Amino acid sequence: MTDSPSATSPEPAASREQPAAEPDRYVLPLVVRIERTDPPARTDALQTAARAVLALLSDPRTVEETGAWHTRVRRWEDRQIRKVVRRARGAEWRRTEALDGLTVTGERAEVRVFPPVPLDGWPKELARLQVSGTDLAETGPLPAPDTGTPVLWLNPGLEMSAGKAMAQAGHGAQLAWWRLDPAARAAWREAGFPLAVRPAHDTAHWHDLTTGGLPVVQDAGFTEIAPGETVAVEGGSRWAPLPREARQ
Repeated sequence: MTDSPSATSPEPAASREQPAAEPDRYVLPLVVRIERTDPPARTDALQTAARAVLALLSDPRTVEETGAWHTRVRRWEDRQIRKVVRRARGAEWRRTEALDGLTVTGERAEVRVFPPVPLDGWPKELARLQVSGTDLAETGPLPAPDTGTPVLWLNPGLEMSAGKAMAQAGHGAQLAWWRLDPAARAAWREAGFPLAVRPAHDTAHWHDLTTGGLPVVQDAGFTEIAPGETVAVEGGSRWAPLPREARQ
């Protein structure tokens, strides 16, 4: 990955989500609400997770140097941007709401994001939640993304659980955030972080996306899939005009 954050953010030393040599590694927890009788659609959950990551990155508690989350987020970015998605329902979900964090809603999806925690130091309310069981289905055909909306394109050759794909969508949104200047970030946030997550049309489309200078997530291969490219980020012209380097 050749992406760097703007001058307003320190450049992460391991933006490929690579394991760090330091013992104090951090992970970003996300929890998706999956009730037995009313689970969200898969893409709704993916898009909501991506927006949740952006909400945390843009929150004053992260941005301001005196913010409660600032130091932890910077340490996390400096070492790796690993994210883990767990699921909750009922009383489990209500317990997560008592912890310091943010809840972001989609069409029906609810995702709560928390400031980074040490890899071996999860709060007990989150540590007891399951990682497995986040397989979600679509409720119908996906519409084409609105014109000008940033799109996080998924590698069409990979099969991932919804939880894994949510983490990858979060990585892609974070790369987009790093590419933008402060004015573009403010405009995107003011608009509510509009974005879409879609599978690339085919292998030719995926090749075009990953060879045109766009931000591309390179997964480290910790879970489910082998190391490699998972998400390509194509910015919209209105809220997040990401540059295309050497794009023809």
